[in-house]
Amino acid sequence: MLNDHAKLMQAILVSGEIIGRKKLQKMIYIAKKVAFPFQERFQFHFYGPYSEELTLRVEELCNMGFLNEVKEKKGGYFQYRYTLTEPGKEFLSLNEIEMPFLQDCLEDMNSQNARFLELVSTILYFDNLAKDEVANKVFTLKSSQRYTEAEIDDAYRYIEALKEKAKLQ
Repeated sequence: MLNDHAKLMQAILVSGEIIGRKKLQKMIYIAKKVAFPFQERFQFHFYGPYSEELTLRVEELCNMGFLNEVKEKKGGYFQYRYTLTEPGKEFLSLNEIEMPFLQDCLEDMNSQNARFLELVSTILYFDNLAKDEVANKVFTLKSSQRYTEAEIDDAYRYIEALKEKAKLQ
């Protein structure tokens, strides 16, 4: 019943701590796209792929006491930090989730900034298009981010590196 919740909990556990709602959304989306069995449906939103299901699942896990969400005032906005609680860790120890190499991929993603993950997830969202068409989408839809061709190339290399890590499964 809580299998999808457990997968999310496992992702947060192996990440240690995820800082930012946007970053959490992007990390789960990217993990899903590179081979991990996350079930949430995503739609394109202002900051790239976004899942209402994921937002609700996070809220449910917080309400169950399995996930800790700390809201911090940072300048003119609030930032959220996510960690697994002790009851959450206990629950996971009783409901093992097998996702080899998830930790390597998520730790790597967690070390990236949210802006870069937004670019990577946007590229993956349009992965059915040719690279030049994807670049045009990025320049149009993400014009305020002012991504460069070099950043897009870096994002493509990063996606391939993550896929290689995930293939080791």
